[in-house]
Amino acid sequence: MNIEKNAAATDRYLRSRLSGSPKNLYDAAAHLIVNGGKRLRPYMVVKSCQILGGSSARAMPAAAAVEMIHNFTLVHDDIMDNDEMRHGVLTVHKKFGPDAAILAGDVLFSKAFSVISASRLPAESVTRLVSRLAGACVDVCEGQQLDVDMGKSPKFPSQAQYVGMVAKKTAALFEVSCAMGAICATTRRADITRLASFGYNLGIAFQITDDLMGAVGDPSVTKKPVGNDIREGKKSLPILMAIRAARGRDKSIILESFGNPKATRSGLGRAVEVIRTLGIKDEVRRQARMYAKKAERSLHTYQNPAKKDLASLLDFVVERDV
Repeated sequence: MNIEKNAAATDRYLRSRLSGSPKNLYDAAAHLIVNGGKRLRPYMVVKSCQILGGSSARAMPAAAAVEMIHNFTLVHDDIMDNDEMRHGVLTVHKKFGPDAAILAGDVLFSKAFSVISASRLPAESVTRLVSRLAGACVDVCEGQQLDVDMGKSPKFPSQAQYVGMVAKKTAALFEVSCAMGAICATTRRADITRLASFGYNLGIAFQITDDLMGAVGDPSVTKKPVGNDIREGKKSLPILMAIRAARGRDKSIILESFGNPKATRSGLGRAVEVIRTLGIKDEVRRQARMYAKKAERSLHTYQNPAKKDLASLLDFVVERDV
């Protein structure tokens, strides 16, 4: 099953579980889901199950649960950031109002665990799935708070602090996606650990590359304004590396636009150009590839088509155009 077919199957399953009354609540909960997305995390759940001999049907409740949690985080993140657009459509709180958006996020969170509990998997597997997903949810919340704290602090975090934040905010859901897929197929701890490690390292690589796109990405590719993360003052790895590497006038050019909501398009363009000339893009790519290599090594004991499908995600994630 390729990623598009898996996305379609996941969407059908999600829509069947996200209907009810009052209708506007479930419309709000499903809003981002029905308006696109590659369903990368559900794909990882299914393929991690298949690599161990399980079926896509066996993994689907867990896959849907992970996607519900992912969308729950998006809804609440958009409220916190007061963002207006996501996936080219209005965010949930802008379309349905903040009250409905908060409740929609809560419904998604609750339904995720309901879907797992209602699956036909053995009781021991269900318990493990619920425990792993709950732990990942805590990690995501902790990571989000670390990100908020970093943004408010006058200090710039170290690279280790940045990776620690990303590990919780982003990689935790990638890690749990693969772990849950493995749990759907086996009780062997070694297999679950290997697949979880693949997801964790893929998640770090994904966020590093995403931050590169946010810092110096081409707006025609990223669908975001030029230098979007610079204007917002995001202390992402590429921006941190650039500020530390820049000297004299180059550093001033970056700092003039960093965290400045009134930064001009030309000023942001100059900041982006400085970052590019510093060679930051190549170094960030190198670091993302390092985590991708770690992820790849986690799969070395497996030899089947699902391994190839999972491994192909590494190039898809790390070599994205920016």
